[in-house]
Amino acid sequence: MTTVDRTTAAYERWLRKQCHVVESDLEAKHERMRKSPFDFLRASYFRWAGTIEATCPDLGNAPIALCVGDIHVENFGTWRDAQARLVWGVNDFDEAATMPYAYDLVRLLTSARLAPTLAVDDLEAAAAILEGYQNGLEQPHPVLLDEREHWMRPLVAGAANASQKFWKEVDRYPNASPPKAVRRALRRSLPCGARIERYASRAKGGGSLGRPRYLVIGDWQGGRLVKEAKALVPSAWHWAHADRSAKSRVLDLAFGGYRSPDPQLQVKAGYVLRRVAPDAHKVELADVSGQGLSGKLLAAMGADLGAIHAAHRRRASILDDVLSRGGPRWLHRAANAAESSVRRDFEDFTSSREGTPLRLKQQLR
Repeated sequence: MTTVDRTTAAYERWLRKQCHVVESDLEAKHERMRKSPFDFLRASYFRWAGTIEATCPDLGNAPIALCVGDIHVENFGTWRDAQARLVWGVNDFDEAATMPYAYDLVRLLTSARLAPTLAVDDLEAAAAILEGYQNGLEQPHPVLLDEREHWMRPLVAGAANASQKFWKEVDRYPNASPPKAVRRALRRSLPCGARIERYASRAKGGGSLGRPRYLVIGDWQGGRLVKEAKALVPSAWHWAHADRSAKSRVLDLAFGGYRSPDPQLQVKAGYVLRRVAPDAHKVELADVSGQGLSGKLLAAMGADLGAIHAAHRRRASILDDVLSRGGPRWLHRAANAAESSVRRDFEDFTSSREGTPLRLKQQLR
């Protein structure tokens, strides 16, 4: 087995102790890790968490902040806030942990460099993200698509038949029987008077593949509602650093000081509950394939990340550190090293004879 195979096996042994693992989803995750370096990056935050300090040793002294951890260009999406406004931003904080703030910037840029739809060169991408990040630190605010960022609406709306496609997918999700506590939490998340049609399961995401996801599909006021419960486990950052005392920070970031959060996001019975709907979804690369990852979009991603970090008490220290590094070349160099590391790991994982999903599964048993 290669080092990557061993790390994957070790992480998944640990994961089995945190939640009930869906074996078929884990196998799908291994296949996805072989698809491209970008998909490998998305599905293997546990590997990144254990290597980024050695990959970028000069960033280890950057100010500490509560970070997203598993940030990448597909970790952005839309939701409705408490006033039903459409909001865009980072929408998955499963891997949130305290670390040097710069690691979030490096991972975001690395994912953009690995993405097949990057529409600017690598240095321009670094400049756009860093400019947006600095603006987000200095003037943090949520991205409200009905008020400020009108240009972004076509990118997040999806295809003309997006709603129809969404409900067809819902109809195809297989029936499931959630654990009693999860069933109760899902039932209570529905509005008063809603009628439960059925419970279901689904496989979604990259890094979270393998964790159980349950849905409740209900009928209310003449239409259907869907709520999801996804198993919550400690961040892989804590696993990589042998920190057994750390707790989940999902809600700390999701409800940070400069965000307009989804009021239906909550943690119950060891699961993250959220609303699932055509207007509450991740924005994937396919959604922006016409425009590509432009400098404007990357700057918006950087700004939202900056607003997340701005809620941390060391905001002034972070801004001073960004300014002291003198432009985007430091970020460009760090992402270059990180990209090379990810590509090496991807090649090792795809070329290893013992790295097949079947062999890896056998190693876990």
